[in-house]
Amino acid sequence: MLKRIVLNLEVLEGMLYFWQATKDKEKVGEAYIMSIAGKDAMKEVYDSEFGMESVRVVLSAISNRELLNSTNKKERRFWNNNMWMLEDMTLMQQMIAPLKKLNLDNVAKEINESKADFPYEEIEIVFFPGHMDANKIENNKLYLNFFLVKPDLFNEEVVLFEDKEVKDYIKNLILSMN
Repeated sequence: MLKRIVLNLEVLEGMLYFWQATKDKEKVGEAYIMSIAGKDAMKEVYDSEFGMESVRVVLSAISNRELLNSTNKKERRFWNNNMWMLEDMTLMQQMIAPLKKLNLDNVAKEINESKADFPYEEIEIVFFPGHMDANKIENNKLYLNFFLVKPDLFNEEVVLFEDKEVKDYIKNLILSMN
């Protein structure tokens, strides 16, 4: 039985500082960039093409106001997504604000009603700054690519993820967990 759903925005909180400092033309140090790259929430989505070094290279290039010189498609997408946040800080705030207030208690109830033998007592939802993939499920953790969050410009309480209401999207993914 699912008892609770925990929201993890730790990496996004770190990225908020990075984006704001970079926008304000401050230099963000390698140690800070590596602390973001080394977070567990980031490590879980690394693969053979995109890892800690990719995050370091991309975020260092952005902080140093350099173009990214990489043929790696995932690194280029990560660079592009981060540049998008810098270009429109208002949109970035509109993306993050509803996530900070996201209450998933009803989702947990709905899951228990439809799947009484759910295998986990706790699910952790981790929003992270990703590259290509929309999500990843690893045991009782669901990783969601923050860059795919779309705020509703007319209703700040509504958040979409891959064109679905975020709570419905999360519920469907959790129901697919075994």
